[in-house]
Parts: sequence; structure tokens; C-alpha cells
Amino acid sequence: MSNISAQLPKYEILKEETSFDYIFKIIIIGDSCVGKSCLTLRACKDEFESCYTSTVGYDFFKMDVKINDKKINLQIWDTCGQEKFRSLISNFYRNSSLAIIVYSIDNQNSYNNIGEWLNEIRELTNPDIKIFLIGNKSDLANFRKISKQKAKSFCDENGIDYFTETSAKSGENVEITFVYAAYLLMKESIKQSNKNIRNVSEVRTNSHISFNFVEDEPSNLILDGSSTNQKSKCCS
Repeated sequence: MSNISAQLPKYEILKEETSFDYIFKIIIIGDSCVGKSCLTLRACKDEFESCYTSTVGYDFFKMDVKINDKKINLQIWDTCGQEKFRSLISNFYRNSSLAIIVYSIDNQNSYNNIGEWLNEIRELTNPDIKIFLIGNKSDLANFRKISKQKAKSFCDENGIDYFTETSAKSGENVEITFVYAAYLLMKESIKQSNKNIRNVSEVRTNSHISFNFVEDEPSNLILDGSSTNQKSKCCS
């Protein structure tokens, strides 16, 4: 399930792009101190901070990828995991194309709470959202509490689209996981566009009249990307 290299065409991480074929919103969720911010920082800037402070509310990142001849902008919303701030982030689920649930392989409680995060996704987002599960801190294998097989079984039982383990510290599987997210969302967008074109053609053929067709609101509509992040004094 985590071997995606063979499935991906050639790709390139872009710098300072201003024009894109696709824009997708991704939300990162999970308990506090599982490494969500470090994971996102590694993916977007190829940097690691060993004592990254806990996110209060949200933080905003972007990652630009070229796959084949298409340029894709991922707008990544890194949310806080602390219970007292949960009510503040519910609006950030809106219009997300993909949600990534993160737990730490050395933290049993963070894994136990995956079901709660999954329920929140399905209550607050559209039914077509893609869902990834990431077991972070694979560099702490000697302190592992959750096996890969257990996490894979959870994904199979709950219809999660993709699972892998990552290390924000070493960079293992980080970049390619986000590239795969971009590739999967691009394919789904193309599929939906083709479906809409077929539907319009069928309606026009059957009705023999002309009319203006308005598509449903796309799931990847992006809101204002400004960030008002504040930080507290504990690592995440």
C-alpha cells in the first residue's frame, strides 16, 4: 500500500510558480505532538526543526508540483491537535480535497484517536474527500507501539485511500506521499471533468434545446490563504 514510486510518472518540485492547472486544498489533522507541522515543513521546504512549537489554530503552507505537463498547487492547512482548540478548526475542513490523519508510531493514544478524527472528517467534509493515514516518526522504530499491519488493517476496514509511514526528521516517504496526493487528486479531477462533459452532452442530445450548464461547486475551491498562526511552547 505504501509502495507508490512505481505508480507515479516523472515529477518535479516547482519553485516560485504563479500559474497552475490545478489547485487543491489539503488539511492535516491528528493529535498534538505527532509531528504534523514538522511533516508539512519537510514536504514544503525540505526543512526540519527538532523542537517545532505546537500550532495554535492553523498554519498554512504550499507545495507546487509538475506531473507530466500539468502544474499542481497544493494548499496545505496544518491544524492544531489540542482538544481546547478543536472547535476553532472545524471551518477549515470546508472544501478540502484531501485530509491527512497523522499519528506517531511511538504513541498509542495518537493511534487510538484515529477513529475520532476520521468521524470528524466524514461529518464536516464532502463525501468524495480522499483520506490518507500517516504513521509519523518512523525513525523511532525501536520505540514502536503500533505495527504497520495493524494500521493497514484499519485502513482496509475503514475505506482509507492510502497509508504509509514517514519520518519528518529523515524525510523518509514525505515528499513522495504529497506528490502522490497531487497525482491522485489530478486524476480524480480529470475523471470528474470528463463525467460532467458527458452529462452535458447527453442532456443536450436528449432535450434538443440549448441552455447554460453550471457545474456543481468544485470540492477544491480554495479560500483565502492568509495565516494568523501563533505558537505555544511545546513541540508537535
